[in-house]
Amino acid sequence: MRFGYFLSCEEYTPKELVEQARLAEQAGFDALWISDHYHPWNNEQGQSPFVWSVIGAISEACNLRVTTAVTCPTVRIHPAVVAQAAATSAVMLDGRFTLGLGSGEALNEHILGDAWPTADVRLAMLEEAVDVIRTLLTGETVTYGGQFYTVDTARIYTLPDRPPPIYLSGFGPKATELAARIADGYISTAPDDELVGLFKEKSGGKPAQAGVKVAYAPTEEEGVEHAHRLWANSGVPGELAQVLPSPQHFEQVSQLVTKEMTADSVVCGPDVEQHVDTFAPYVDAGYDEVYVANMGPHYRDMITMYGEKVLPALRSETD
Repeated sequence: MRFGYFLSCEEYTPKELVEQARLAEQAGFDALWISDHYHPWNNEQGQSPFVWSVIGAISEACNLRVTTAVTCPTVRIHPAVVAQAAATSAVMLDGRFTLGLGSGEALNEHILGDAWPTADVRLAMLEEAVDVIRTLLTGETVTYGGQFYTVDTARIYTLPDRPPPIYLSGFGPKATELAARIADGYISTAPDDELVGLFKEKSGGKPAQAGVKVAYAPTEEEGVEHAHRLWANSGVPGELAQVLPSPQHFEQVSQLVTKEMTADSVVCGPDVEQHVDTFAPYVDAGYDEVYVANMGPHYRDMITMYGEKVLPALRSETD
């Protein structure tokens, strides 16, 4: 079982993200996740740096493996460009890079004025995008004419020794089955043993990663304040997260999420046992790797506590 640190580009500046990556390695985390957004979920989060620039800086700051969680290669950025970005990242990280992909959200993908496709079309676009990316990562000159994407005599010259693995996110059976069929691994944020089991069965046991958020603070009350102020959108149900187009829309719908709901769903405060226990549903669901993000300003203290107390306890329980 591997335990990693999740870098939230929506909440922290580029320099803070690089600092967190360095601190996470020093604390003993096994690997890194990093989100890929054009917008934050709400204005209070207040950040959204270009992920590929941050990955370049991380490659010089630490030696941990990095996974994008997740990049959408279908609307805002053409998959041919994602392929080049992934290849360069893998080179700079000496092969310690996993390209996590997903079908995206309107929040980030609508910015060029394209219509936001239905879920089934988004999955078809994602499958074709993965084909484009894998073909370009061979290093061959590629001409491609598909249903959604065209590539004209393109070749990627800066390549890693081997193509980075490609993981796909899945929050329902269709996306999970697609991940099992075409990806090297699976990504989610829900401790859903049925979906993890479906992926494991259909994929022949390929690895699965999950992410979870906590709000470390000196007191539980302060942690709840930070979690609710910054991430009440995490309580938005169903497909809304895929179709709402702006941070303002997420702020409006997040008004339906009460502070009590946040307190009931997120580990907040300094209690070590509670932080350890938050991983149990993900371990029980069958994930191979779990990545934890901090919400709020106390990430240094959170990372220190995890290095000294939480990670040793987790490894003792899962060895």
